[in-house]
Amino acid sequence: MKLLILTQYFPPETGAPQNRLFELALQLKNKNVDVEVLTAMPNYPKMEVFKEYEGKKKMVEMIEGLKIYRSNIYVTKSKGIFKRLLNYFSFVFSAYSLGKKLGNYDYILCESPPLFLGYTAMRLSRKLSAKLIFNVSDLWPESAEKMGLVSNKFFLKLAYNLEAKIYKNSYLITGQTQGIVKSIKTRFPDRDVFWLPNGVDLNRYQPTQISSVGFREKYQIPSNHLLFFYGGILGHAQGLEVIIKAAEKLKNREISFVLMGSGPQKDELLRLKKTLNCNNVIFADAVGRTEIAGIIKDIDVSIVPLRNLELFKGAIPSKIFEILAMEKPILLGVNGEAKELFIDQGNCGWYFEPENVDDLVSQINTILNQKSEVVAKGKNGRNYVSANFNRSTIVEEFYQYLLKKETKN
Repeated sequence: MKLLILTQYFPPETGAPQNRLFELALQLKNKNVDVEVLTAMPNYPKMEVFKEYEGKKKMVEMIEGLKIYRSNIYVTKSKGIFKRLLNYFSFVFSAYSLGKKLGNYDYILCESPPLFLGYTAMRLSRKLSAKLIFNVSDLWPESAEKMGLVSNKFFLKLAYNLEAKIYKNSYLITGQTQGIVKSIKTRFPDRDVFWLPNGVDLNRYQPTQISSVGFREKYQIPSNHLLFFYGGILGHAQGLEVIIKAAEKLKNREISFVLMGSGPQKDELLRLKKTLNCNNVIFADAVGRTEIAGIIKDIDVSIVPLRNLELFKGAIPSKIFEILAMEKPILLGVNGEAKELFIDQGNCGWYFEPENVDDLVSQINTILNQKSEVVAKGKNGRNYVSANFNRSTIVEEFYQYLLKKETKN
């Protein structure tokens, strides 16, 4: 079996899709699948091409035995819609230009968003005689519309039409959450949709085998402080203002808050911290995936928020899995599927109403009054993801599904 993964985002970039696709590729490679990757020059999340890749239009490299093809991409820090579209479409065209010269594949797995990469995927699937697997990690353009990021009706109509066309031309559609799968099945009942959840490689996240990296010392966090941590994109969807506003109300408690990462909202969050004079909030730079486990080792609780939108009731932030694998509990500000799984079923932490500052403050005070539960819920988390979100099991089920689907056809 030969598979090409087509994605705009891939290591050495850091982030949810980067880590998930990299682990998927490695796990499939271990099953003797011939996996290659077609991706862009790394630039995310700072929107600057990494120094060692500067000036290159295309290249081939190996990462942990994976063959990676990279093509050019227009990079901009502008938040304007035109410049953002140039960013997406530059890779749409450069990926096809490079990809059409590659050999044939059995499958092309295309990561969405960005949805526009579906143009490339459809053309390459025909050019390279490959069946298209379209992996949906976010229901775009629906999410962009409901978050108010895109409001032009003509543009939205074109995007929804593209979504339908891609699904129609896909051999298989995979969805990252059950909510995504349900949405696609409801709107496109004739399509084959498979739940391909995120998970964690438990061998990479062994809390007893990972040492502290001196994270508290580096950022001068008092040893007696309970450390609440957010790590990931500092973006629109997360509603991270709720953390800083809660921190302002908890200035006199033995608590520190760390926001680690980059993203389009970082400057706004820094301004809010300054306005509220929150000296108990620390901003930390993003780190590579090989370093994150050592940082998680030094935290107490991970805050996992999203904005209070109906759309996010089917969302499961990927950062949850590594946190729980390291036996650290979560303070979850997400309704729907994530709450049902990790709070109601797994008892892996605490819940606060999304974007509700007072409720977040209340839950943090609860945690301060029952610190023994931090350890207990952390152990629950490791047990829960081991039983339900072991990446090895997830990939094996996906691989077997493809084999059975081939047999039926």
